[in-house]
Amino acid sequence: MNPKLSLQREKGKVTLALPRLLQLCSPALPVGAYAYSQGLECAVERGWVRDEASAGDWILGLMTHNLYRLDLPVFVRLYRGWQAVHLEEIQRWNARLYASRESAELQQEDAHLGAALARLLTDLGIAEADAWRNSRRVCFATMFSLAAVKWEIPLLEATVGLAWTWVENQVAAATRLIPLGQTASQRLLVAASPVLMDAVQKGLALPDEVIGAAAPGLAMAGALHETQYSRLFRS
Repeated sequence: MNPKLSLQREKGKVTLALPRLLQLCSPALPVGAYAYSQGLECAVERGWVRDEASAGDWILGLMTHNLYRLDLPVFVRLYRGWQAVHLEEIQRWNARLYASRESAELQQEDAHLGAALARLLTDLGIAEADAWRNSRRVCFATMFSLAAVKWEIPLLEATVGLAWTWVENQVAAATRLIPLGQTASQRLLVAASPVLMDAVQKGLALPDEVIGAAAPGLAMAGALHETQYSRLFRS
């Protein structure tokens, strides 16, 4: 098979959407996501998460009850806002997502990652990111959606990419904290894949009036982690 043919997409044109999506999802993306555990470190310290099975319950539970009801449908609206160049809608959904973070730590994490990605995208030539690079309340999903639109990554693939980035970071944190072996970590990622795709499909279809989630355990873990005595991850 001609390797050039495998790169062809619709209308016979080669597209850079897939490499750009992989770039956005890569752990090498210099935004500092590896430094945060989203409360998982506290959950491990308190014994709520202690092995592969409980790590799966924690991570897949948050994806099922939190990610698909909040982050993913808001991401869809941010993506469409950038497509339509509707800045008021983008700001409104960014503010909604930021306000939905259930602890100061979770808000600070989102703002740190969002601003870091805004600075990177500005340096990569995406001018729309410049206005957000010094914002104290820019969400990571807001800048991820901007990059996806500017790099012509389709909505479905971009939403899967955002969800995968979150899952992979959580599994990496669990690997370091519990700790888990590399094979166990890969089993978690395999188990997460169908749950992730189901969450994406549901998140894409969620109407405005039901967007929102409550995860008391995540909120408690995030708040308690702020004063945890010994920490590997940032607070």
